[in-house]
Amino acid sequence: MDLQAMFQEQETTLYQEWCLRETEEIERKRRSLQEERLKLEDEKRKFEWEKKEYLIQKKAEDRKNEQQQQLFNMKWKMLEDEVKKLASEREQFERDKLYEQQKITPAISVRKGSAGVFFVGVDNSNSLKKRYKDLIKIYHPDNVAGDKTTLQEINSEYAKLRVIFE
Repeated sequence: MDLQAMFQEQETTLYQEWCLRETEEIERKRRSLQEERLKLEDEKRKFEWEKKEYLIQKKAEDRKNEQQQQLFNMKWKMLEDEVKKLASEREQFERDKLYEQQKITPAISVRKGSAGVFFVGVDNSNSLKKRYKDLIKIYHPDNVAGDKTTLQEINSEYAKLRVIFE
């Protein structure tokens, strides 16, 4: 019986050693998976942070592009208005020229004020104020297309014309 007990004891010892090795292997794999999970969580946090930064930058760029588009549209509208005024002034000039050639004084005389480049075609106080506001919106130094010297020129011309129209 001693031999059988010895085999049984040896078998139990081998089984326990095997269980110990398997347990150690399982624990090593568990630690490895835990480290991998932590690395993936760090990468996920980094990715989310980069995503937030990208969205913030994109939003800022979109706002800037929208502001530039608005300024462009305002300038374009002013240009269109000026072209229309220029066309009407040209027609008026042609009529005046025709009247002069016929030695007839025109019924409506064209007001030739001292308006500068920015206020060409302005002929009353209301249109002066409207043009001034539009120009300030475009050339204010806080805007993308803003320019301090241009704004000073606009202000000086406005002050001169305001005196004339009042």
